[in-house]
Amino acid sequence: MDFKVTPWDVEGLVDYDKLIVEFGTTPLTNELLEKTKELTKSELPLYFRRKFFFSHRDYNLVLKDYEEGKGFFLYTGRGPSGPMHIGHIIPFFATKWLQEKFGVNLYVQITDDEKFLFKPKLTFEETKRWAYENILDIIAVGFDPDKTFIFQDSEFTKIYEMAIPIAKKVNYSMAKAVFGFTDQSKIGMIFYPAIQAAPTFFEKRRSLIPAAIDQDPYWRIQRDFAESLGYYKAAAIHSKFVPGLMGVEGKMSASKPETAIYLTDTPEEAGKKIWKYALTGGQPTLKEQREKGGNPDKCVVFKWLEIFFESDDKALIERYHACKGGELLCGQCKRYLIERVQNFLREHQKRREKAKEEIEKFKYTGELAQEQWNKSIPEALRD
Repeated sequence: MDFKVTPWDVEGLVDYDKLIVEFGTTPLTNELLEKTKELTKSELPLYFRRKFFFSHRDYNLVLKDYEEGKGFFLYTGRGPSGPMHIGHIIPFFATKWLQEKFGVNLYVQITDDEKFLFKPKLTFEETKRWAYENILDIIAVGFDPDKTFIFQDSEFTKIYEMAIPIAKKVNYSMAKAVFGFTDQSKIGMIFYPAIQAAPTFFEKRRSLIPAAIDQDPYWRIQRDFAESLGYYKAAAIHSKFVPGLMGVEGKMSASKPETAIYLTDTPEEAGKKIWKYALTGGQPTLKEQREKGGNPDKCVVFKWLEIFFESDDKALIERYHACKGGELLCGQCKRYLIERVQNFLREHQKRREKAKEEIEKFKYTGELAQEQWNKSIPEALRD
């Protein structure tokens, strides 16, 4: 089956090797992961060692810059169109690890303007409300408040001043080629890539963007003109997609409640969803499962354990072979995942509640932004 990956839609069973070729990215090799391990003097988290992050642009140069003492900074974001789910939050945990181990600044862009422009049914007030809710989930990941700056486009209007010189460098044919804009596309949509590129210029060093690969087109445009301005091309590491409960194709969707575990679901609600909807690779009957074994490669339960909920590599491999050999039943696996997910939600929701008191510590103020902008922006961008 064909698959489709754009910044707004993911459909079908994604072939990540083909996607690397289609997007023109580079595989995240074992050599780069070993270099990361060496520089951080740390064991790699599961989302790196199991290749949930699988592709990159210039990550090798990021590591080189760090090794040479030039440093780098992190930039990522969230489009607030609804409640965040488990698939949304996992890249933020990877980002937290990078911030902690490399000791770098992180800028988180909350794109309430983008969601209003690209989601016809959403009002601007709704995207602003979801922005606040999503920020609480992001803070709950545990970022360093002294090195983490969260800004919401509709409030942080300084982003417009930064986007204007960028917009002058991007013509319509370039944006159309990358994003597939048509004559029916709203003019706000056509201008928006300049807004999303602006934070890559927040510091006068290379930016590293950890994000799902469907967001890569935004940085492709930035990379077309950054060096001509005497600035760094944005670097990126790309994650795969977390599948929804009902199948391994596509990605978890916030608009389909039965496929997603929201970060605000109660542990009981999450358990019921997993038990009722999670697709397994098991056989139709207990007898067949014992005789033929299951197929963990087609099992959402196993995928979720592999991506985030089972950190022990040995235990995961044993579970894989026990499933294939018919020793492990689907009900046992579901109960195990339910316990892991419920424990995660309990802890996350405690931190989320505490985040309500801490939110001001993370706000990226206009005053700080002006100072940072004046220090970092190349003269070429001012012309």
